[in-house]
Amino acid sequence: MPRQLTISEAICVGALCAFAIGTAHAANPVATDRKNEYKVAVKNADADYKAAKEACKSRSGNDRDVCLKQAKADHVKATSDAKARLESKSAMADAREDTADAQYKVAKEKCDALSGDAKDSCIKQAKLKYHQ
Repeated sequence: MPRQLTISEAICVGALCAFAIGTAHAANPVATDRKNEYKVAVKNADADYKAAKEACKSRSGNDRDVCLKQAKADHVKATSDAKARLESKSAMADAREDTADAQYKVAKEKCDALSGDAKDSCIKQAKLKYHQ
């Protein structure tokens, strides 16, 4: 037959239960660190993108277009990688796909400087390389 708890034992058990429940629901410090790293990485990517766009202003024509596409591709890669580190393996796959799409756009923009068969060949190579 179980024995009765004294008042002090009951208070102690209650306090221990409250502590256990509280720690179970407390924020995971690793997850918090990952969120902070994500925010910093996105902020850095945004700053780098802004600086890269500024650097492209001195260029003209197709060279400027390529520069802007490359800046955008670098930004997409940086933010996608940060998101992948924050989330999961499926997010990492999404990040690789986003990066490949952005790099494909850069390669395609570079092909615009060409014409005729050279341009067609360039686009075909870009599609093969970036699985488009």
